[in-house]
Amino acid sequence: MTTANKITVLRILLVPFFVVEIIYYVRTGNESYRLAGLLAFAVASILDGVDGYVARRYNQRSELGTILDPLADKLLLVSAIVILSFDNAPRLGQIPLWLTGAIIGRDVMLAIGAVVVRLVVGSITVRPRLTGKVATVFQMVMVVWILLRWDVPFHGTWLKVWILGSGLFTVASGWFYIWDGMHQLSKHPASTAKVE
Repeated sequence: MTTANKITVLRILLVPFFVVEIIYYVRTGNESYRLAGLLAFAVASILDGVDGYVARRYNQRSELGTILDPLADKLLLVSAIVILSFDNAPRLGQIPLWLTGAIIGRDVMLAIGAVVVRLVVGSITVRPRLTGKVATVFQMVMVVWILLRWDVPFHGTWLKVWILGSGLFTVASGWFYIWDGMHQLSKHPASTAKVE
């Protein structure tokens, strides 16, 4: 196992720690739990860049890494978004359920689409899109904003901006990935009608 993959595994192991700390904070109000959860989220987010850098710099790209890295990203963000979708008042702000549904729905559709393309075409080409990266940034900032409790002094005004941006870029990135998948399917001979 490469160093980059070990860093990615550490990111995955930080997810349950983050979840437990936030749940304890919501139940008890003990600030040390919130800070520990925030630290776990921040470290896992920073390590996302570190493992990518290590993989590129030391030529440690691997097939396992191509599976683990996006898995670690999704586990961290989806677990944070789901936990913050519950009514955690008065301790933490809340992410609207429509946004949680949009994020999870997009990821489920993309996973199903990837399986279909792989079964029909035999391989899949995933092109990272700017909209997907911007959606991830908006989602991470939104989570950190809530964990830092900055929505309280600003009366949720900026949180609404992050929520709206997350929603718009999540939906846009989903459409672009669906478009790419349909394009790959349409170019494959198995998807064209045979004329006899």
